[in-house]
Amino acid sequence: MERAGLRPRVDKALAAFLAAQRTRLLSIDEALADVADALEAFVLRGGKRLRPAFAYWGYRGAGGIDSDHVVTAVSALELVQASALIHDDLMDRSDTRRGEPSVHKRFAARHAAAAWRGPAEAFGDNAAVLLGDLALVWSDELLHSSGVGLEELARARPVFDRMRTEVTAGQYLDVLTPVTGDTSLERAGKIARYKSAKYTIERPLLLGAALAAATPALTGSYSAFGLPLGEAFQLRDDVLGVFGDPVVTGKPAGDDLREGKRTYLIAAAYETVSEAGRAELERGLGDAGLDEARVGRLREIITDSGALARTEARIAALTDEALAALHTADLEAEARGVLLELADAAVRRTV
Repeated sequence: MERAGLRPRVDKALAAFLAAQRTRLLSIDEALADVADALEAFVLRGGKRLRPAFAYWGYRGAGGIDSDHVVTAVSALELVQASALIHDDLMDRSDTRRGEPSVHKRFAARHAAAAWRGPAEAFGDNAAVLLGDLALVWSDELLHSSGVGLEELARARPVFDRMRTEVTAGQYLDVLTPVTGDTSLERAGKIARYKSAKYTIERPLLLGAALAAATPALTGSYSAFGLPLGEAFQLRDDVLGVFGDPVVTGKPAGDDLREGKRTYLIAAAYETVSEAGRAELERGLGDAGLDEARVGRLREIITDSGALARTEARIAALTDEALAALHTADLEAEARGVLLELADAAVRRTV
């Protein structure tokens, strides 16, 4: 089975689960149709399905036999992703996601259109908190109702739990860092690992490995492959957050600058930029009113500092480290080929 054949199966599993949840919500109150609509749109529209793909092929690489139950189990990762993104957009005050209004903006607009009482923005924020929580709750339910055996679930559960703790901890550090002004590479690297790298690639691989009862040696190889690749994925995301084309990213150009994110790219710039450049960065980072001209100026400062080149070099080094680990891993040949394709897709997104 090729990589392309997995995505429609994941989409089908998610659509079936969300349809059942819609019925459950409407049995409570018809007003919850808005919740069902929003989560269906968010989960089923767009998304690369990278996390289920890494989990599935981690499973297959460990000798696991294909089944719809396993596909459904790894599809639970998309609900963890949905929860993280909904909350991330709220905390970052992002207006869009994948070219569409973010969830808090969607519900604020619903409030305004209906001329409901109170502030529309507060309603949108509250709704986004609850929908993000609901997606996380549903991720647990989808894993447990997937149909995989109790032994498989018992092996997979600790990986799934640890992953959700790690991404939440990483998200908190991401919120904490701008307010403390920490611009160190050490903190930026830790956020990249825990907010994104581990739950994007390493933990999904380990989830698949656990479902298949992989050997300790292969589990170790998956970590040696997945963690550096996940960091490279996040660093690419950081570059796109400053230099990306909105048509590709689905978010306004320079959004990470407006949000004041202290990424590896920014930390690298702080290390080498001139005193005047540092002052400009300080003034611009976190300024929600940055216009295109000022975004362009900050990009120029970052590029001139050597931070962009340094980040690209770091992406290349991490990718090489990951691929070296994969090439020496003892896994099924077909899975190795697909994981190589997935690695390329993860780090070579277009700017």
